Amino acid sequence: MHDLTDVTIRSQSVSDMDNNVYLITAKATGVQVLIDAADDAPAIERLLADGAGDAGVPVKLALVITTHSHWDHVRALADVVRATGARTAAGVDDVGDIAVPTDVPLAHGDVGTFDGFTLEAIALRGHTPGSVALVYRDPGGPVHLFTGDSLFPGGVGNTGSDPQRFESLYTDVVERIFNSFDDDTIVHPGHGKPTTLGAERPSLAQWRSRGW
Repeated sequence: MHDLTDVTIRSQSVSDMDNNVYLITAKATGVQVLIDAADDAPAIERLLADGAGDAGVPVKLALVITTHSHWDHVRALADVVRATGARTAAGVDDVGDIAVPTDVPLAHGDVGTFDGFTLEAIALRGHTPGSVALVYRDPGGPVHLFTGDSLFPGGVGNTGSDPQRFESLYTDVVERIFNSFDDDTIVHPGHGKPTTLGAERPSLAQWRSRGW
């Protein structure tokens, strides 16, 4: 858990694919945003219940954001929406591949303003056409990036051995993330452990030369 100035960030690994589900809770207002309702609705319900203790007021899940349309990131989406009444968001070019209707299509640079924090969408095209990362700018510390399957410790996401998709994703990751944020920026990936941009930056040339 990251206990920050205005919000807490909790995470839960679900499924045999080690999918990460993230929950952001505004301490003062109780507004919550869930990132990737990947699987295991009961585990996500427990995550939401734990997050309820992070605010001094009753909590309300305002939005579920899907970082990309792949099946392993949406298996619990319908159940979570049904149970909470939350609205949904996803990258505009992935909306058609997600069975649960998307209330808020996200374009590059869109900013969601919640009562207590904001999140910015960064389009990272290549893993899927509409993959997005979410940016939380902590006023008291480093930026937090939720990158789905577009950026991991050790490389960018899978682009199916397609050179054009790799070039697209690599370019977006370099220009829109590494060229835009400091080394202390914390990366929360869709699977596995977190990292920082500073830890990954020295490997950028290697990633490009190997093509994945």
